[in-house]
Order: sequence, then structure tokens, then C-alpha cells
Amino acid sequence: MSSAEYAFSEEQGQLRDAVAAFCAEHIDETAVRAQMESDPPFDAKVWARLGSELGVLGLSVPESRGGVGGSLIDQAVAVEQLGAALACGPLFGTVYLAIPALVAASESPENTALLEPLMDGSRTAAFALTDTAGAFDPATVQVDAARTPQEWALTGTVERVVDAGAADILLVAANGPDGLGLFAVDADTAGVRRTVRTTLDLTRPQADVELRDAPARLVAGPEEAGRVIGHALHVGSALLAVEQVGAAAHLLDLTVQYAKSRLQFGRPIGSFQAVKHRLADDLVALEHAKSTAYHAIWALTDGSDDPGLAVGIAAATCSDALTRIATDTIQVHGGIGFTWEHQAHLYYKRAYTDAVLLGSAEQHRDRIAASVLDGPPEKNPPRVATGVPT
Repeated sequence: MSSAEYAFSEEQGQLRDAVAAFCAEHIDETAVRAQMESDPPFDAKVWARLGSELGVLGLSVPESRGGVGGSLIDQAVAVEQLGAALACGPLFGTVYLAIPALVAASESPENTALLEPLMDGSRTAAFALTDTAGAFDPATVQVDAARTPQEWALTGTVERVVDAGAADILLVAANGPDGLGLFAVDADTAGVRRTVRTTLDLTRPQADVELRDAPARLVAGPEEAGRVIGHALHVGSALLAVEQVGAAAHLLDLTVQYAKSRLQFGRPIGSFQAVKHRLADDLVALEHAKSTAYHAIWALTDGSDDPGLAVGIAAATCSDALTRIATDTIQVHGGIGFTWEHQAHLYYKRAYTDAVLLGSAEQHRDRIAASVLDGPPEKNPPRVATGVPT
């Protein structure tokens, strides 16, 4: 990989085509509409095939941890296509956050046992903690961990946890007697209560998690929990940005095709200057977003750039791009774009939901300004393979 320019490999191109073909066959608009109103709100068989057949749920997991030895760039290539399809399923909780956290944590038989079924799609996870613009603040943790003869018990509440309603495993940040820890809780165990929320985006469900002496296993202790959680939030923010790029690219292609075929006054509406300029501006926004998203992925993979800064730029830019393009999609489509039957509203809702997950664009810009003005970038940032500074 060159430090100046990155080109996707032939294998990554084949991966992109394979995921796109799988989505066209199994995650089309009809499937998405059915899945978002089902219980659980995704197709478990399709999700399992993504893990076991395509192997795209844990592409960045190193071989030493049971993965295929791919890179975060490989993972991003797959996520971009899943974002374009508006794929239902616990991508956010499982792929963006839980798997990176488990990879970053110290290797142990218990952590390996948690990681393997998440990669093959037989189990799913949610990441139950409160972030501040995609960064971790220990002061926000409102869950307490107490030692028990077996292991640990957690008590506390975490609100608005994405993918928690149907998750098999909850990764929870909690304050223990020796400090902060990251714990794994079986979601169906005694002491766990999940209250599903009504959300704008039905394809990305959320739930409040209440824990009352819930049995838990320690994933990362006080000596590494902060690093593990921070690393997972960085990776999650970068992959979310790539997802937004995929959704934006799909919408722009959809809108361009409509502008070519929709006639008004005997001419395609795409021939009108106002429409052409709008779509040209959208293309510029999309290309800018894609560059920042993959730069963030590269910064996390290569480790030669400040990942916090790169991720913040990507999060702000990609949120703005998708919300803009989603809004323009509805405007260009006119009356049909406002109807329930058209797919535009599904992407519009995803756009505005994603724009506030792991920090809004405004919050990320504030953090970027503070990083640039108040201090130098972090030296020796964690690499994605292990999350451990090298």
C-alpha cells in the first residue's frame, strides 16, 4: 500500500461484486420491507449466510483469532455494498463495534468463544455504552459491576442501544471495584430486560437495556478496557461512514436514472439546468465522502495517520453527504418520492438516523477543531489488527 495513493486490489473488486450480487438476490427492496417489520427485524438465515458462506462479517479478524486474515479495507468494501442495499441486520452492533472490541481485547478462550459465532453469523451482538461523538467518556458509564462466586453481576441501565432488542450477546461497559471493565452478558439471561423503542428507521432498531444483577463475563479489565472501547468506537465510526457512502451512491444512481427517463415538457428533467446542477453537486459530495471514509479506514489499517482525526472528518463529511443526497433524491423524484411505496423514504430515514449515531456532524467538527487547535495528533495510534499500540 502506498502512503500517497491506494488502489483496490483485484480480490477486493471480486469481493465487491460478490456482495453486490448476494444483496441483489437476497436483500432487495421487497426483502428489506419484510424484514424491518418482522421479529427479529432481519432474516437470520440471510445473516448466517453472510457470515458462513460469504465470510463478510469478520473480514478484518486476524487468522490468529480465527479469522480469514483480511484487512479493515476488505471489511469496508463489503460494508459499502451492504449499505447500498440498506441491509437489515445487526451490522452496527455486531460488525462495526462488537467484533472490533473482541479483537482488540487480550486473547483468551472466553473471548475467542464469543468472537467465533459472531463471525459465522450464528449469534449477534450489541454494544451497550454511551459515546460522546464517537469517543468514550468513562464518566458516562452508569452500570456497576460486582464480583460474584461465579464471575460478575451487572446492574444499571443503558438507553437507545442499537441492535440490542434481538442481540444474543451484550457487550457492556461497567464500573467495577478495580475500575472500568468491558463485560459480556447473555441477553436472554435472568436480570436482563430489554425495552424496544419505536424509531424513525425501522431497519436499524434500538432498545433500552436494564440490568439487575445480570451474570456477566469479563472481556477487558481496567488495564485495557478504555483502549478496547475507544478502538471499537473508531472502527465503528469509520465503517458507519463507509455504509453512508454506499447508501449515497445507490441513491445518486437511482436519481440520475430517474432524471434521464422522467419527461416534463417533452424533455428529460435531467436536461434542466437546476436538476443537472443539483446532481453534479451531489456527485462532488459523494466523491468527497468516499475519499474521507476510506482515508479513515486506511488510517486505522496503516497506523501512520491520526485515526481520531481521520475518523472525525469522515463521520462529519459522510453524514452531511448522505442526508443531502437523500433529501435531493426525494426532491428530484417529486410526488412519487414522498410516497410509502417508493424506496426513497427508507434511505432518507436511514440517513438521518446514521447522522446522529456515534456523534453528529457538528459534534465531530467540534472535536476536530479541538484536536487541531488544542494539541498534536495522537502518536503511535492503535492498528486495526490488534488494537494494541506498536
